[in-house]
Amino acid sequence: MAGFRTARRVLAGGAVLAAAGWALRRVPAELGLRPLGSGPVRVGRMRRSPQFRDGVFFNRMPEPVTLMTAPPVGAIAGLLRNKELRRPPGPVPVLAPPSGEPAPGGLRATWYGHASTLVEIEGRRVLLDPVWSRRPSPSQLVGPKRHHPVPVPIGGLPQVDAVVISHDHYDHLDMATVRALTHTQKAPFLVPLGIGAHLELWGVPAYRIIELDWDEEAEVAGLRFTATAARHFSGRSFTRNDTLWGSWVVAGAARRVFYAGDSGYFQGYRGIGAAHGPFDLTIMPIGAYSPSWPDIHMTPEEAVTATVDLGGRLMLPVHWATFTLAPHPWAEPVDRLWHEAKARDVPFVVPRPGEAVDTADLPAVDTWWEMLGPARTVGG
Repeated sequence: MAGFRTARRVLAGGAVLAAAGWALRRVPAELGLRPLGSGPVRVGRMRRSPQFRDGVFFNRMPEPVTLMTAPPVGAIAGLLRNKELRRPPGPVPVLAPPSGEPAPGGLRATWYGHASTLVEIEGRRVLLDPVWSRRPSPSQLVGPKRHHPVPVPIGGLPQVDAVVISHDHYDHLDMATVRALTHTQKAPFLVPLGIGAHLELWGVPAYRIIELDWDEEAEVAGLRFTATAARHFSGRSFTRNDTLWGSWVVAGAARRVFYAGDSGYFQGYRGIGAAHGPFDLTIMPIGAYSPSWPDIHMTPEEAVTATVDLGGRLMLPVHWATFTLAPHPWAEPVDRLWHEAKARDVPFVVPRPGEAVDTADLPAVDTWWEMLGPARTVGG
């Protein structure tokens, strides 16, 4: 009997190791491809970029950007304390996204969670930073897990006209999602300089990749896409800033949308608004901020200020509620946004995941996140 139990434990341990090995086999591909070794055409464009110097991309705006080489002790301690505050107290309500064709002259946005958003503008569909994986990580064995399911399976998405990527961090560029979209969609991928190397490694045909530097533009399906500045950084491993990051302007004949990607606040939003705005919709990150990295993620108050700078008529907050990426409580970003936007009379919406926002027929803003259960307190 003892020998049987020992054999069973050995078999179980072997199965666990085999499963772990199977899961880890994808990690090298998840890290992507170093763009400086991906071919002379791409490398030449990178080296000619005003954002490229001494082998890496950098932030040209005058505001300083201090990047951590390792998380400070205080930040690590914060992540270990009060974990219950950083997850929702109850199930996050997820709605079924609307079906049917978008209105030819309208503007509608459906937030799927984190930064993933479908924008339907003047009859065209644009998918922003799609991430369908359970964890934004090079391995699905480690990293923060979703707080809610994706509202629609990736195979259930409607056909889109463009897929737009802001930068190559795992919570914005997901290999499994890119591979799935390569097979289920026909749309091109619009990405900042260098990211095309990752996509090619993952099987995206070169003819479906459009790489742009800041202030460059491309026309796709009758929409004009302009890559604009962001105050951030890039990297999928310990190597940083070998691809560019950015924000995006999506402009139709009459409607305009700004997507900030990930960014710290900077004065350049005023210039973007003057050159490309005003915007019918600004899609702005409000979460994953911390005093330990103040230069690369906006606070909710800064996101409101950026919307004002951009000339935004309506703000849609993203980059919260789905993954725990910072020590702040789960709903703190949207609570702070609510108070700041109300105080400054900035129109905003807070949809549930899967809920569509039509700029011509705005839903009433309700505090649905407060209805998930009693708010937790420190030590409670």
